[in-house]
Amino acid sequence: MLKIKKTTSSPEETIAFAQQIGARLRAGDVIAYFGGLGVGKTTFTRGLARGMGLPDVVSSPTFAIVQEYHGEGLSLYHFDMYRIEGALDLESTGFYDYPLDEGVFAIEWSENIAAELPEGCIRITIDRLSDDGRQITVEGDERFADLGD
Repeated sequence: MLKIKKTTSSPEETIAFAQQIGARLRAGDVIAYFGGLGVGKTTFTRGLARGMGLPDVVSSPTFAIVQEYHGEGLSLYHFDMYRIEGALDLESTGFYDYPLDEGVFAIEWSENIAAELPEGCIRITIDRLSDDGRQITVEGDERFADLGD
């Protein structure tokens, strides 16, 4: 699996980087986010949505568990697994009922469902460097090879 790193120094740079990734996504892709509270997972998802040609009015799915974004092409299903503690909880959310074959899943707090993540998912780890600075690590396939620092 290819691993690239990108350093951003503002939310706008994070969104622009995520937009490049979003433009390369295809049906069936699962984005598994790793990173602490407030590192910018939802900000990153705004960029993914923009890159996928979707409206970028993305909000955190914390209380809804999932937010759906639909456009002309692929749909984006943005999940928050903060309160999920494994397969049984995941089943009760309706997670398995969403049409992955028609869209992309972006999953915040993937740590909580690590055993349930599909093989080959795209892992995105976001680390805080400063108030606005982030180190973003993308583990995926060759589609992303030219995006690192």
